[in-house]
Amino acid sequence: MRVLVTGANGLVGSRLWALLASRGHAVVALGRGPRRASAPGEYASVDLADEPGLAAAVRSARPEVIVNPGSMTDVDGCESVPEAAFRVNGVAPGVLALAAQELGAHLLHVSTDYVFDGETGPYTEDALPNPRGVYALTKHVGEQAVRALAPASAIARTAVVYGWPPAGRPNFASWLLSALRRGEPVRLFEDQFVSPSLAESVAEQLAELAERRLGGVWNVCGAEVVNRVQFGQALCAEFGLDPGVIVPTRLAEAKLRAPRPARSGLVTDKARAALAARPLGVAESLARFRRAVEAAEGGSA
Repeated sequence: MRVLVTGANGLVGSRLWALLASRGHAVVALGRGPRRASAPGEYASVDLADEPGLAAAVRSARPEVIVNPGSMTDVDGCESVPEAAFRVNGVAPGVLALAAQELGAHLLHVSTDYVFDGETGPYTEDALPNPRGVYALTKHVGEQAVRALAPASAIARTAVVYGWPPAGRPNFASWLLSALRRGEPVRLFEDQFVSPSLAESVAEQLAELAERRLGGVWNVCGAEVVNRVQFGQALCAEFGLDPGVIVPTRLAEAKLRAPRPARSGLVTDKARAALAARPLGVAESLARFRRAVEAAEGGSA
């Protein structure tokens, strides 16, 4: 199968690229800037905000399946540059949907739990989005563009994706591990409940959705909903670190530019029933995360 993967230098995209290539698929990877991954396949530097360039790259690749994990994910940063966020998160998925229709390709678009307001989570796939903030609004626009322009496509919502090594900038768990190892106090929200998701597990679920060309909405994330403090405590237990440096705090106490949903966890019953690549609980995900950290540090020693 010939697969085009966007965001190929990113946390999920790089892992999905490597996984699909290892399964014998021909991967055309699109990313921003120079190629950073060593996985086999073609690579092109394409900015998702460049609509003509993105459309031309897809037509040139002629994929059978398009997977779009590429996104502007800096939640607070999106508040500063809403136009850029709209182009990347809202318009680019529509460009990909039109290209998929033109080529007869299947599109799998990756979205986020932040399309929900967090008032009544955790959320199933058929829950009604109510986005708040530029990041959330633009991701919701992207979902709607995909629904309207390529109705047979799939939308995969994920949440708080983490992994080692980080890609580009620290993710929640890599930042947290580094701070805890230094013994620094870390302020974590006790009133924000999320579905922490290991990047490799997300990639495995996306790969299966792509290979089977499944449509509809899927929650592709970790299997458990926990608050940020609970996740931090579990990480401490896995790595043998002191949880005493974790300082519980509340969303209202933080000076955040963008609103955060308080209860944006996702229900994974559908994925657990239909996919062989099952969502992972916190303990299993963190054990795999620790092994990746140890392997990376052992290789650099």
